[in-house]
Amino acid sequence: MPSTEAPVGAQRWVPQRPGSIDELKSAAADCQGCELYQDATQTVFGRGTPHARMVFVGEQPGDVEDQRGLPFVGPAGRLLREAVDDAGIDPADLYITNAVKHFRHTVRGSRRIHETPGPAHITACRPWLVAEFSLLKPAVVVALGATAAKALFGASFRVTRSRGQLMPWPGSAEHPDDFPIAEIQAMATIHPSAVLRADNRDIAYGGLVDDLKVAATSLA
Repeated sequence: MPSTEAPVGAQRWVPQRPGSIDELKSAAADCQGCELYQDATQTVFGRGTPHARMVFVGEQPGDVEDQRGLPFVGPAGRLLREAVDDAGIDPADLYITNAVKHFRHTVRGSRRIHETPGPAHITACRPWLVAEFSLLKPAVVVALGATAAKALFGASFRVTRSRGQLMPWPGSAEHPDDFPIAEIQAMATIHPSAVLRADNRDIAYGGLVDDLKVAATSLA
């Protein structure tokens, strides 16, 4: 599919009545809902307990994740695990996924360089996120970074204005019926990769941990 074409979207690959996360993951392996599948190694689906009390939603898999087929197992994932520990969150309470399930990148020499997914990719992959949430019943949802926050809260949401603030679960301002979840909390914070890029990594890391501590209060 040429990248200039509008993505067909993932809906035709999503089971109508999924019975488990494993069923969704198996179906997602064949997804061709946008052109990103052509250059990616594989679909990278969510992982964690299906009874998770907290769900992290990131942007997209990176190079390491694309090769291993698991989200948040590269440098950003290692940093996130440290932040989870420092925030006092039990990893057994977590489910981790991404708004976009394929790695968008450009090739420079022998390196594959991350490219931020566009609005069309977020929309095309949205049915997978909706399907995941149809099975998950968390107490709190944390959007990691701007792409995830826009996927969950709408295109006008800005992490810089609202990070670290617990709010009632809004679904999405643009698609309010996609995530019919009641009585849970939601929050946005920076993506762990932003900490890795920060000039003062200690301050950025401390801010991420502080935000996750706020999210953890919903589990108390």
